[in-house]
Order: sequence, then structure tokens, then C-alpha cells
Amino acid sequence: MEELNKHQFVLLVLLVSFITALVTGIVTASLVAQAPTPVTDTIHKVIERVVDKTTGVIAEAPLLKRDEKQELENAALARDVLIEDIARRVSPAVVSVVATKDVPVVEQYYTNPFPGDDFFDQFFQEFQVPQFRQKGTEKRQVSSGTGFFATEDGYLITNKHVVDDPDAEYTALTNDNKKYKAKVLARDPLNDVAVLKVDGFKFPAISLGNSDTTKVGHSVIVIGNSLGEFQNTVSVGVVSGLRRTIIASGAKSGPEELSEIMQTDAAINPGNSGGPVLNLKGEAVGLSVAMAQGAENIGFAIPINQVKRSFNEARDKGKITYPYLGVRYIIVTEELKEKEKLLVDYGAIVVAGKNGEEAVLPNSPASKAGIKEKDIILEFNGIKINRDNSLGKLIQQRSIGDKIKLKILRNGSEIELEAVLEERKNF
Repeated sequence: MEELNKHQFVLLVLLVSFITALVTGIVTASLVAQAPTPVTDTIHKVIERVVDKTTGVIAEAPLLKRDEKQELENAALARDVLIEDIARRVSPAVVSVVATKDVPVVEQYYTNPFPGDDFFDQFFQEFQVPQFRQKGTEKRQVSSGTGFFATEDGYLITNKHVVDDPDAEYTALTNDNKKYKAKVLARDPLNDVAVLKVDGFKFPAISLGNSDTTKVGHSVIVIGNSLGEFQNTVSVGVVSGLRRTIIASGAKSGPEELSEIMQTDAAINPGNSGGPVLNLKGEAVGLSVAMAQGAENIGFAIPINQVKRSFNEARDKGKITYPYLGVRYIIVTEELKEKEKLLVDYGAIVVAGKNGEEAVLPNSPASKAGIKEKDIILEFNGIKINRDNSLGKLIQQRSIGDKIKLKILRNGSEIELEAVLEERKNF
């Protein structure tokens, strides 16, 4: 009897193991069948066709093993979850910047064009001429854009052209409909950047990243007050170009040239100006500034490293200043070298303006250092000047009062001069 119990025990164990394996298989098959169809469909579309590298012919893709397919599905799902998480965390720090202003109230009234004229009154009694007159003023919204908190104690970053009216009052409207009076601390005279301050503490803030590490093809997320109506609209794209130079219109002061600009295919619409361009860490790597007219999916942003300088100066000093050298110049290229028969294909040649403006500004650091028209500035503190390192870019990286060594090509000979950068007063 004892021996029989042992056999029964072994059979029972085998039976339980079989039933457990069967149930596990059924449950696993059911879960796989219920996987999210959008993700599965996306992966199927991505791997549906491949190109034969030897023939260049597009052919049906081989079936992936289940673990490879699952890995792709998980990666796509993880990216969607990441973007959703960033948008949720960052959106509270993005605000609408609304400008209001006292504007005239105009009313229409009618008058007799010939008062006291009996003949006219006899035949044209009903004839009246419309006139207009101001009847006081009223406060109205005159513009709106986007901005974002860069610190928890209420410092906001936006575009200069969003807050370029000195007579307007500005309000920061958060996505939970709270309103805060915003004071313009400083407007950047060279870049389209402005810094505002809101009274308060513990505001949600966006970290400022490092735009120097941003490459073409990197994913970016843009958040802004699209069309001045759709608050905190989120769009996703990639960096499609770097170091662009554009002429941006829309500011009260007229068109302005912006250089070293980032290009993206993420949708940037009117009203997005001043909003953050984020990387997949949720850091701001750009400041939305403009869109290309007559084109699709071409938007522009100021790299955040340019914005940092303005932001730090406005927060620490209450104003934004720039050092200057005081020359007008053209970057020397291979084409310019051939055209003008120059001795070098790099550097900055000092030239007069098209309308007769002086090549070297009077009483400027350049004039004090002895720089002359037609000089070619080859190096700036040991750095070779070219398209990637323009003279203006190198100057902006320095501070007021810095002593700079300049290598100059003059009449075929190289000489060295020293200049002390001063604050630029008139822009």
C-alpha cells in the first residue's frame, strides 16, 4: 500500500505540471492577441518592406522572430510614452504672454456740411456727412505669444518681438487659467530674446539644456500658444538644420537678421513665438522664433545657449549688454578670394557699408587699436575666423573689458594688434 501511494504522488505531480503549463500557454497567447493595435500596426508598416542591398530592389521583408518584433514594438511604445510624459510635466511651465493697451474708442456721428445755408437746408434737409471722433480709451488685448518659466522664482523667457511695445502691459496666463502681471526686465538688442519677471515662488520651470550637443536628426518637441488661441499645443519633429541665417519680420522695429539659428520640421505657427523647443530629456534646447512663409514644416528657433547669455545678464544685472569691436566686415571665402584676388581664403575683411557707412567706427575699440579699412582680421585671440567662427560670434562669446589679440593681414604682411572690447551703446 505504501508503494502504491508513491506512484500516485508521482502521477499527481506530473498531472499538476501539465495543467499549469497548459494554462500558462493559453494566458500568454491571449495577452499577445490583445496587444495595442496602433503600435503593432506601426511596427508592421515599418518592417513591411526592405531594400535588397545587392540588387537595390524593394522586396518583402522576412518575418521577424517574435522577440525582435516585440523589441521594436516596445521601443515605439516607449517613445510615445516618453513624449507624453514630457508634455505633461513641462506644459505647466509654458504660459501665454498677453499684451494689453489703452486704445482710443472711436465713434461715428453726422453733421450738416453747410450749417446756416438756407438754400441747402431747403432742398437737402436730410443730407448728413459722417464724421469720426475719439470718445475716451479702453484697455484691449493687442497681441499674444508664448513664454516659459526658466526658474521657480518667476523668471520668464520669451521673444523680444512678443513684448516689443513699451507702452503695453503684459500678463502671463498659465494653462490652469491663472493670471500674473509680468514685468519686462530686459530686451536683447541683438537677438530676439526678452526676459520677464512674475512675482511669486515655486513656479514649474523648464531646465535649460546644451544646444551645442543638438544635431540634425535629433527629435524635438515644440509647445506654444498656436494662433494665439490654442494654448499649449504640442508638436513633434526633428532638427532639420543648424546655423541658419534668416531675416525675421513682424517686430515693431522692422525686419531683423538672426544668425546661427536652428531649423526644425516640428510645426511652429503664429503665437508659438517665445515657446520652448525641447529635447527628449525635457530640456529646452531652443526658443521658437519664426516660421518660413510659403513653406511647409520649416520653423526656426534660437539655440538655447544664445538665450542663456541674455537670460543670465537680465537676471543678474537687470539689463542685457554686448561687447563690440566697431568694424563692418565680410567673411572671406574661396569665392571672395578669387573674385577680389586676395591672398587668403579665410578671415574677415574690413569694408565700408553699401550706403557709405564707415568701415571702422570712430572712437571704437577697433579705431583705438589701429584697424584700417581693407585689413583682413585673420585670428581673434588665436582662433581662426571663418564661416563657422565668424567675427561677430567670437565677439559675443567675450565680455566687456576683455583684451583681445588680433592677427591682421595688411598689404600682404601679417601684424598683431590688441583691442579692448567696450559696451555697445547704440544699436
